[in-house]
Amino acid sequence: MRTLIAAFAALCWLAVLPASAEDYPNRPIRAITATSAGGTSDVYMRELGEELRKAWGQPIVVENRPGGGLNVGGQFCAQARPDGYTICILPVETLTYNEFLYRSIPFKPAQDFVPIANPFFDTQVLVVNSKLKVKTLADLAALSKAKPKTLSYVAPSVALYVYMENWKKETGADIVWVPFRGGGEATNALLSGVTPVAFFGLPNMIQYIRAGKLTALAVDGDKRSPLIPDVPTLRELGYKGPLTQVYFGIVAPKGTPQPIVNKLSKEINRIDKEPAFRKKYLTSVGLEPIEDTPEQFAKFLAADRAQAEQIVKESKLPKR
Repeated sequence: MRTLIAAFAALCWLAVLPASAEDYPNRPIRAITATSAGGTSDVYMRELGEELRKAWGQPIVVENRPGGGLNVGGQFCAQARPDGYTICILPVETLTYNEFLYRSIPFKPAQDFVPIANPFFDTQVLVVNSKLKVKTLADLAALSKAKPKTLSYVAPSVALYVYMENWKKETGADIVWVPFRGGGEATNALLSGVTPVAFFGLPNMIQYIRAGKLTALAVDGDKRSPLIPDVPTLRELGYKGPLTQVYFGIVAPKGTPQPIVNKLSKEINRIDKEPAFRKKYLTSVGLEPIEDTPEQFAKFLAADRAQAEQIVKESKLPKR
C-alpha cells in the first residue's frame, strides 16, 4: 500500500511539472530577488522580464525578498516549487559568501539551486568624497597618516574589505572600517563626508563621479571600465591578493527540469546580446556582460565558492 501511495504521489507531482520546454511557459513566472526594489538586480530583472514577456507572452512578476543579510531571498528560492515558474536572481553573498560568514543559514547554496546564467559582473569602484582632494591611493594613504583616526571607509563586499585591510598593512594607512548598514545610509554618509571613502557598485556611484561629488581611485574588474577609462584596476596598482567580483546570478530551485533551465539560459543570453538592451541596461551603467551557459556558471560558482571560503578565513571576521 505504501508503495502505491508513493507512486501515486510521484505521478501527481509530475503532473504539475511542464511536460517539456516546448510548452513552457504557459503562465506567469515569478522572479525572486534578495534585494529591495530599485537595486541593480531588481532593475535588471524587471527589464529582462519585459523582454521575456514580449518573446513568450507571459509576464515575469518580480518579488523582492530582502533582509536577513541577503539570506531571506535565498530561503524563498530554495523552498519554491521546482516547476520552472520560479526563478531567482541572487547576489554573490547569497550564492557563495554567506555560508562561510554565518553560523547557519536556512538553505544550502551548493545544493539547493540550479544555475541558469550569470548575466553580468557588477564593477565595484573605490571612491572618495571629492572634498578630501585626493586623486590616488597614495594620496589617500598620506592623508590618512597626516590625520590619524579621522578617516573611515565602507566596503560591503568581504573581498574588498580584505583588500582594504591588506592595503592598510602595506602602506600604513590609518583609516577605520565602518560596518555596512544599507546602501542608502552608506551613500548618504559618503556624500556628506561622515564616511568619506567607499568601495561601491559603479552603477550606483557613476552619477556622483560625473557630478564631481566623488573621485574614483580604482576599480575591481579585470579591465578598466569604459565609463571611467582613466581609473586603474586594483591589479594594475599591483594588488596580487584574493578578489572575487560582485555578480547577481540567475538560478532556479533544485529539481527544476533541465530542458527548462536550458531554454531560460538561451533566451536570457539572446536578450543580453541585443545591442539596444546591452547598451542601455548593462554597459552604460557599468555592468560587464558575461553570457555563459548553465554548465559554465556551475563551474564558476564552484570555483568562486572555494575562493570565498579562503577570503572569509583571511578576513578573520567573526561569524554572525
